[in-house]
Amino acid sequence: MARFDSFILLAEMRTGSNFLEDTLNSVTGLKCWGEAFNPHFISHAGKTEQAGITIAAREADPLQLLRAIRDKTEGIAGFRFFHDHDPRILSHCLTESRCAKVVLTRNPLDSYVSLEIARLTGQWRLGDLKAAKTAKITFDPVGFSRHLSKLQGFQQDLTRHLQVSGQTAFYIRYDDINDVEILNGLLAYLGVSDRLDGTSGKTKVQNPSPLRDKVLNYDDMVAHLAGHDHFDLGRTPNFEQRRGPNIPGFIFAAQSPLVYLPIRGGAMARVESWFARLDGAPAVTPEMTQKDLRKWKRKNPDHRSFTVIEHPVARIHDTFARHIWPVDQDGYGDLRTTLRDRYNVPLPDDGVGETPAYRAAFLAFLKFVKGNLGGQTSIRNDPAWATQSGLVQGMAQFMSPDMIIRDTQLSQGLSAVSGQIGMSAPDAPEPELGLLPEIYDSEIEAAVRDVYQRDYMMFGYRTWGDQAHAA
Repeated sequence: MARFDSFILLAEMRTGSNFLEDTLNSVTGLKCWGEAFNPHFISHAGKTEQAGITIAAREADPLQLLRAIRDKTEGIAGFRFFHDHDPRILSHCLTESRCAKVVLTRNPLDSYVSLEIARLTGQWRLGDLKAAKTAKITFDPVGFSRHLSKLQGFQQDLTRHLQVSGQTAFYIRYDDINDVEILNGLLAYLGVSDRLDGTSGKTKVQNPSPLRDKVLNYDDMVAHLAGHDHFDLGRTPNFEQRRGPNIPGFIFAAQSPLVYLPIRGGAMARVESWFARLDGAPAVTPEMTQKDLRKWKRKNPDHRSFTVIEHPVARIHDTFARHIWPVDQDGYGDLRTTLRDRYNVPLPDDGVGETPAYRAAFLAFLKFVKGNLGGQTSIRNDPAWATQSGLVQGMAQFMSPDMIIRDTQLSQGLSAVSGQIGMSAPDAPEPELGLLPEIYDSEIEAAVRDVYQRDYMMFGYRTWGDQAHAA
């Protein structure tokens, strides 16, 4: 017999419950029926009937609706429940051990700000970046205190009920609802055999910016909350998809025991050229598996590994210049068309244009990349513009590189890593900057920093202009 025959998703407004519901409903053997016991509607706003049960019938006996959605579900039926929904059904489910409890939580300050923005814009759900509405809110200490009190009270009551009855719940955070491995853990907990390859694309993150960009009186808010900073105020939200180590893409010297863990960008071609000069033969990408790489490591006990990071301005410009501006040469043709038609990136049909047009298109592309990495588009998070910190974290799931080399010190870094295996290294080729020096200014810098705040912070980058001048 299965462990559970139903589930209750215990969440709150602006915790990502719509997104999680959409993902769960893509799984065979599960169905989440929305906010089935919201006192103002059934399931979703505007609905007054569900599974043959009207609001009036549900109010008279909420168990009618629970039985109905179970009967009409092939597999495990569930629903979303917030603190102000029908307390009678909560009491029933908390005492029923065959009803799985899934608890979705979010930083309460984030949920408060998101809730106030939704109230201002009237946008409660986002399907794509092009329809996004934005606003800044004024932090209200009293309003936030009420919000926090309700959330904490509900969570405390919930925890006590579970402890007293000897039950446990599956806890999932807002920041984890994009993590397929955690979601598959939830499916295992529920006893469902199906597994996810990815998350739902129906609902997008609405407000991925840092709190400072969303609160008008940010400094006043920080002052009010001083002394109990449980909210990680300086955190940069990260909705970028998590990545694996990409072992098949590792690049090896033809003869020397060196392996390059590449980050897509202008440095790749420079490293491959350096490999060819080092061994007198082109580098190779044998598309190894983890097992193959372990064998290679055992066969080459003196091996060294490295990766190369670039200033975010230079790297994203290289991506734009190589893949986006020119007419398709490497599989980005469909994306190029979508960028132009849906996201208003002014790309010329023939990939030719004057410098001002090139600069305008680059700035528009940066706006798209910000939304893409923030989970607001249906377009893939391509490694060519993924954050370098995210890519390095992905590598570390299997192995951390022995060295992380900065592209401005590429020759020194490559000399150091080759020296560790007893080889004398040639100089690395100089970078090709294209039109970047002509279009770069403070506006470009600010736009790139807005997209790659985490990379600037993690790797300690100054402005590209300062770096270029220093180099």
